[in-house]
Amino acid sequence: MNPKRILVVGAGHVGLYAALRLSKKLSSREAEVMVVDPQPHMTYQPFLPEAAAGNISPRHSVVPLRRELRRCKMVAGTVTRIEHDRKVATVQPISGPAREITYDHVIVAPGSVSRTLPIPGLHEQGIGFKTIGEAIYLRNHVLDRLDVAAATPDAEVRRSALTFTFVGGGYAGIEALAEMEDMARDALRYYPELKQDEVRWVLVEATQRVLPEVDRDMGAYTVQQLTKRNMDIRLDTRLESCVDGVVKLSDGDSFRSDTIVWTAGVKPSPMLDSTDFPRDDRRRVTCLPTLQIVDGDQVVEGAWSAGDCAAVPDLTKEPGNFCSPSAQHAVRQASRMADNIVAVLRGREPVDYKHKHAGSVASLGLHKGVAQVYGIKMTGWPAWVMHRAYHMSRIPSFNRKVRVVVDWSLAFFLKREVVALGQLHDPREEFVEASQPVSAPRV
Repeated sequence: MNPKRILVVGAGHVGLYAALRLSKKLSSREAEVMVVDPQPHMTYQPFLPEAAAGNISPRHSVVPLRRELRRCKMVAGTVTRIEHDRKVATVQPISGPAREITYDHVIVAPGSVSRTLPIPGLHEQGIGFKTIGEAIYLRNHVLDRLDVAAATPDAEVRRSALTFTFVGGGYAGIEALAEMEDMARDALRYYPELKQDEVRWVLVEATQRVLPEVDRDMGAYTVQQLTKRNMDIRLDTRLESCVDGVVKLSDGDSFRSDTIVWTAGVKPSPMLDSTDFPRDDRRRVTCLPTLQIVDGDQVVEGAWSAGDCAAVPDLTKEPGNFCSPSAQHAVRQASRMADNIVAVLRGREPVDYKHKHAGSVASLGLHKGVAQVYGIKMTGWPAWVMHRAYHMSRIPSFNRKVRVVVDWSLAFFLKREVVALGQLHDPREEFVEASQPVSAPRV
């Protein structure tokens, strides 16, 4: 019997965990697990704020795919099209011509991208916060702005450099804002030219609350704590324009800001537009609780999905509710989906995914946090400890767990690194300036 091929599209939380479990449960005679992703690593996104703030090394917030998925076949490239009627995926490798890959089962897990809006200036001025590259860039940018402010005699340039604007009050926005402020506060001790009250941190949130995943009192506590740190929290306010760094808000306020970070939600990967899978009104792939893709009442045989890009019914709530796009659901859905694929290959029936959301934890900077787990609410240092303990337990691989714990342990004894490595983003600039263009010889 020829082994079945299981094609995993995307190696985020869903793709990595599903491929890892499948490779452990299926023998090479039963199936070949092939993973396609343009990146050589999986980013553990809950650690992005700490990586940006320098609490952990950026390398330790990513998981090398080839080391973790040694029993899987890796393809470094991008899936540009899926024709499930033919059970064929078109893959564009990092280099070279596109190729078609046939499969028996496909796991559609390209994840999500930042949900942007057509706001003037956002494309040119905005900084995202979904990848390790964006996190490193934000860190370098914030520290670079401190250098600019300390060096300039121009009051307007100084004020713009020291104004940091974050748009979106979900977990990504709150944690990024809090960790960056913490880092900048530590850095200011080395800038005698700057005063703490010159630095302005602004959070813009379109709704009337932050952290919608927790109860209102916990969201209110978060706003209170950030306000105590002299942050400017604008609720029920929208960003209307940021052309040339001039931030214009719906409440009528306007100011210059060199730093505009966009964390206002996510949307399913646009890669899904190049597939023939059914989608809902939010462009998510429609799924059954078994994680099988479904078209109306008809199961799409051999097609599976989970995570941010999938509309998976939440069986712990009233009918019509779907699982939230969180790492907590994605990891558990990946395990259930892998088990269901194994069951189907061995002639058994798949089992429904059902998990009651355990709660949420968030860091508000070093030794500060907020947590609501199984109805128990914590704030301050206990919540911060729970935040770190939970995510340390969830990041894949023993190697990464040890490295993260070492980073945290060293941070208790050593001062935070607050140096910008801006040349990482344009490493050839000095070489280009130093070298002279030479015309090609005539033939």
